[in-house]
Amino acid sequence: MTPAWLLAVAWLMLAVGVVAAVAVLYDLFVRGYRQPMTVMEWVWPITALYSGPAGGWLYVRFGRPASKRWQDEHDDTDPSSRPAWASTAVGVSHCGAGCTLGDIVAAVGVFLLGLEIGGRALWPELIGDYVLALALGLLFQYWAIKPMRDLTVGQGVVAAAKADFLSLTAFEIGLFGWMVLQALVLVPSGHRLEPDSPVYWASMQLGMCLGFLTAYPVNAWLIRHGIKEAM
Repeated sequence: MTPAWLLAVAWLMLAVGVVAAVAVLYDLFVRGYRQPMTVMEWVWPITALYSGPAGGWLYVRFGRPASKRWQDEHDDTDPSSRPAWASTAVGVSHCGAGCTLGDIVAAVGVFLLGLEIGGRALWPELIGDYVLALALGLLFQYWAIKPMRDLTVGQGVVAAAKADFLSLTAFEIGLFGWMVLQALVLVPSGHRLEPDSPVYWASMQLGMCLGFLTAYPVNAWLIRHGIKEAM
């Protein structure tokens, strides 16, 4: 049996994430702070979904000011006021959103199909997570990089792979490290967390936040060397 206090904490974490994501969606689509890049209208609420107030703050501080409405209201169209660390953080949130969607789809799919390797669902989940996260993450990067550089489809795919392969892998290293630690060390022997439990998804929120941290230095390096565009 899962302790009542742990269930309560898990539900609270999930509720905070959902509220933060809904608040960002409201700001984007009801208040009208639409983003110049459509893909960022996916990125910001997904980021808030797993990081809660931190993702919401990042959106308010650096996402909302990117909208034409905000710039018209404040007579400010100069993006140079954004510090380097913020551009890196926005870049991480961009690749992290693709990873998050891939992780969710893979986790649910492995659970519904009952897939296991060596008696554990963890291993097919890690494989599925990485494949889908890589595919969706590169798609998100393609949507961003193609219009920025006015590239052909083929050029856009190659540029997206160069820009985000290392970043996506670094994000997954943080997440996977947490998932393995949770499954093999933190959860008592004979038990396992599965996607039908709120504790599982609250744990995934923590893992994705760790993924954000492990992807940050890689993104900083990619941007500094001109391999990835500053968002």
